[in-house]
Amino acid sequence: MVSQKIVIKNPTGLHLRPAGILCKEAMNFKSLITFQYRGNTANAKSVLSVLGACIKCGDEIELVCEGEDEEEALRFLVQIIEDGLGE
Repeated sequence: MVSQKIVIKNPTGLHLRPAGILCKEAMNFKSLITFQYRGNTANAKSVLSVLGACIKCGDEIELVCEGEDEEEALRFLVQIIEDGLGE
């Protein structure tokens, strides 16, 4: 299991479009990919789970990857989040 804390930079947080991009990219990996925010855990491969977390700009999440491609998944997902998820 690997994890990393990351601050969401999107001005509008993880609304539908960036949440969809995050889920689409997370589904390309075999690992279980979740994130923790305010004591709750959300499945990064589920748009409804990501939207339900109500992540806003400036919020810090801890991305957790567990499985055979966990390190590659973590590196890639951290990079796309830092890049703004297409925004």
